[in-house]
Amino acid sequence: MGIRAIVVDTAGTTTDLNFIQDTLFPYSAKALADFLNENQSNVLVDNCICDVRDIALEPDASLDRVVEILQQWIAEDRKATPLKTLQGLIWKQGYAKGEFKGHIFPDFIEAVKGFKAHNVRLYSFSSGSVDAQKLLFSHSDGGDLTQYFDGHFDTRTGNKLFKQAYRNIINTISLAPKQVLFISDVIEELKAADEAGLRTLQMVRETTQRTGDFKQITSFEQLEI
Repeated sequence: MGIRAIVVDTAGTTTDLNFIQDTLFPYSAKALADFLNENQSNVLVDNCICDVRDIALEPDASLDRVVEILQQWIAEDRKATPLKTLQGLIWKQGYAKGEFKGHIFPDFIEAVKGFKAHNVRLYSFSSGSVDAQKLLFSHSDGGDLTQYFDGHFDTRTGNKLFKQAYRNIINTISLAPKQVLFISDVIEELKAADEAGLRTLQMVRETTQRTGDFKQITSFEQLEI
């Protein structure tokens, strides 16, 4: 059974982890207070603020306290959906102002152009929101790559460390598990995808990276479809 779709992780696989940690995260932490103050009447932003209070078990938290909680979550790299949604909105402003471009590894930029030729669908699965993924790939240093994607998945699909998330992806894209290849740098994510029946490949871009018993590549140039 041939590969009909590829699902890629983002940080550490298609984009440098340092770009996320050194550029995007600090930018969102710094911009949070002003952004919430200016946009708290926006329905989506207001829903996120309410969700933060619920998750933190602080129903009466002030806006300043909500900012504190969110900044703490950024420092901890918490995968909380309201945080990821707000970060996506903040980064949208940053990209629009030209504050930064989305860093994408050159080998991935080249590889995506060949997937369509092989009639292989391409999806991304990240703990960052779907909007954040679209921003990353549309404002990339390789231009707008969104035309090469067939869809994006985030924490609303499920936790990346649990097999149910990958089953949900399979159900959404209507393919058999063995027709789908998942590529990530994180062993625990690969284990979860493997348990759901997907094919897996570990992207090993750093010599210091933890590796497991999965097949490995160090660049998308080595990917054979």
